[in-house]
Amino acid sequence: MNYQTYKPHKDLETIVKFYWTLEVPFDPKNQKQKIVPDGGIEMTFNFGDNIKRFTSETDFILHHNAMVMGQRTKSFDILPTGKVETFAICFYPIGFANFVTMPLENLVDKETPISELFGQVEADILEQQMIQAADTRQRIDIIEAFFLRMLIEKNTISNIVKSTVDALIKTNGTTHISVLLKDEISKRRQLERHFKKQIGISPKQLGKAIRLQATLNLLLNKKSETLTDIAYESEYFDQNHFIKDFKDLVGVTPKEFLDNEHMALSALFYK
Repeated sequence: MNYQTYKPHKDLETIVKFYWTLEVPFDPKNQKQKIVPDGGIEMTFNFGDNIKRFTSETDFILHHNAMVMGQRTKSFDILPTGKVETFAICFYPIGFANFVTMPLENLVDKETPISELFGQVEADILEQQMIQAADTRQRIDIIEAFFLRMLIEKNTISNIVKSTVDALIKTNGTTHISVLLKDEISKRRQLERHFKKQIGISPKQLGKAIRLQATLNLLLNKKSETLTDIAYESEYFDQNHFIKDFKDLVGVTPKEFLDNEHMALSALFYK
């Protein structure tokens, strides 16, 4: 696997976290790979062969070649049918709301073709430009020109959403919403409403996804020696709480994650 990341232009660096590319030659022995929630929305362009997205153990749909992957509340499995050649944009939690007017809760746990978000003509032109680009640098230039043109100036992010997301990121998802809002019911309802529109998921779900990112980083880079250490550093109540939350989001326990060949792609992303 050849996985590379690239920084965005300074005018987009508060919206786009990074760009990434992935190239994997075809191998008939390839196994399903699990994709886990990470608290962000991604736009992907597939220049290789079709990619299956499993909806059950045996049933699947084929990914669109140019699509937006909404916020995820659960993990799912994918499997390439041939070689992989992907270019993707990873947005910060508040990033993608700057480009569309529809509520982002409509995108949760599914893949949406970019034609449904930007219109058929715009989508076709963009996809053809990306396909015909000579290299990754040119693709970044194309997508950044598109983003800068599509920015919706009036669609500003709610202050209550931005401050909550900032607090969750700063504390690796461990901040309790009740602490931020001082248990004010009216503010909690307002936050939940704005979150669904501008983030797609609830503050609690985003916090869990951000905390999962942090624990995966500790787990994969062996910055902590034991699961108890990771639970403590990630401010879980105890090891059992950590394992339960991990399994709810990933589908397997932390130990199973480390020893599972279906986690190779996720492990690559988080390393």
